[in-house]
Amino acid sequence: MKRVYFIPNGITAFGLSIGLFVIFKTSLTDPSGDLFSLIQAAAILLLIAAVADLADGTVARLIKAESEFGGQFDSLSDAVTFGVAPPIVMIKSLSGDLGRVLTFFVIIAAMIYALCGILRLVRYNVQARIKLEEKGEKKPVHFTGLPIPAAAAASLSAALILLSPSLSGMFSLSLQTRAWIMIVAFILLGYFMVSRWKFPSVKALHFRIPSFYLVFVIGVIAVLFLYGILEFFPIAFFVISWLYLLIAWTLSITRLILGKKTETLADFEPEEDGSEDF
Repeated sequence: MKRVYFIPNGITAFGLSIGLFVIFKTSLTDPSGDLFSLIQAAAILLLIAAVADLADGTVARLIKAESEFGGQFDSLSDAVTFGVAPPIVMIKSLSGDLGRVLTFFVIIAAMIYALCGILRLVRYNVQARIKLEEKGEKKPVHFTGLPIPAAAAASLSAALILLSPSLSGMFSLSLQTRAWIMIVAFILLGYFMVSRWKFPSVKALHFRIPSFYLVFVIGVIAVLFLYGILEFFPIAFFVISWLYLLIAWTLSITRLILGKKTETLADFEPEEDGSEDF
């Protein structure tokens, strides 16, 4: 009988419970209420779920508690929490009379996002199994395709910023305009999740500076980040989540421009499309 480790799977279950709670709570909330507070609460909860998603794998590796059950459970949890919950939150943020045509496109965009997120998780699991069987193959430094937690953060931040009082104070966006913006965002995020573009991994960061200066800089950044989250959450959340995508696109496009003749940014060379691992 295979061992099922409690601690990492308990963390995964906690993240899954957050995703389910967001789905049920959002679905049952009266759309005539304060939508901004609802979306902001959902975004904060799913950020906590993203931290749990990062922690469960880290804890499993630290205590040597990795298992096939845990890997499958983690993927299914991510599919619900980051693949299904964000489209439901987005649809709730667009509560109102959209018309039949625009409603159709909103539903299609939400389905594309969810399907692409699930396909990305399937591809990741297949590639992980192949690399496990081919132990001599070098482990990839960066992600192939946009990680689904990052896609969830980008989509939720877009929905939140469109409802934020700071944005509405500068100019007003109609419900139809917000709907089209979210449609484009979800289709774009869905494409990048299943694409072969490379996205940076935090594990690949290496700093060649003295530890004292590194700790000092990180401390300053942490203070600015926390102040921004507390005082300007919608703006800070939007900037940070979409800045990650912008950095990844810039690195990959730079690599394509430089070509394969140079080793600069070689890790960000988009993978060739292939059906054997997808």
